[in-house]
Amino acid sequence: MKNNLAMALVATTALTGAAFADGHAITEFRIGILGGENAQDRMNSYQCLADYTTEALGVETKLFAPADYNGVIQGLLGGTIDMAWLGASSYAATFLQDADAVEPVLIKVNLDGSVGYHSIGFARVDSGIASLDDMEGKVFGFGDPNSTSGYLIPSIEIPQYKDGITMETGEYFGEVKFTGGHEQTIVAVNNGDIDGGVTWADGQGNWEDGYNSGALRKAVDSGLVDMNDMVQIWKSNVIPEGPVVLRSALPDDVKATMVTLVDGLFEADPDCAYGVAAGDTLGFQPVTHAMYESIVAARQSVIGN
Repeated sequence: MKNNLAMALVATTALTGAAFADGHAITEFRIGILGGENAQDRMNSYQCLADYTTEALGVETKLFAPADYNGVIQGLLGGTIDMAWLGASSYAATFLQDADAVEPVLIKVNLDGSVGYHSIGFARVDSGIASLDDMEGKVFGFGDPNSTSGYLIPSIEIPQYKDGITMETGEYFGEVKFTGGHEQTIVAVNNGDIDGGVTWADGQGNWEDGYNSGALRKAVDSGLVDMNDMVQIWKSNVIPEGPVVLRSALPDDVKATMVTLVDGLFEADPDCAYGVAAGDTLGFQPVTHAMYESIVAARQSVIGN
């Protein structure tokens, strides 16, 4: 495994019997992976992180890729998932249901040093749709109700585009529907099953590459879509990247070890970091709950919890 020894040194430096810290033995460590692409691809992207975690903690690491975002949220709340990279809205949902369940610890860093991304509206070039003005009466797809870029932010910002736009089927858009996830939205637009959709990207780099990171980049990497067939029709304001969270009840040494491991992942193994971060990144940096207070308020106003 690339830079395996370096990664082991980074991780084990922070760990002294972490699996048994505070007198509480952990027998396994469980990482949840949000939806965005098919489960097998998600598992493959995270396997390197799971291997490093097993080496660092000395216990088996298991990956979980539930069918929807709520599966990860409920796993964190119920104590069956120990760590996950959440979207900002998913973190807000977790916080609103139990403010003490998880701790946000790290945030992804873009190539320019920023820590934000965008919700991107897109359609097929041959559809004749070039903006939201052309989407009137059309079918608009959203990913998951718990997705920040796939629902929460578009549901707030798209109606601000112009008078008359709402998120209700039949009022401006012919139909507003959930596809189930980012990859499903991309595939549905590409196949012509829906007229337009939204997904996430850092908005940096080239459109032809699916930008530097995000669901579009992963779809390009997987050969699911040729971005030359797609056109951007809308772009949100900057959204804070979601946090890597750890279950609060974990022993402190286990939490410290995982923060050190993920924080050093890019330096130790850029290829692994690429898969975990859904594209190009400079790695991760510390973050606190304060970064997400506006998202928590937005979610509470739109969804409730």
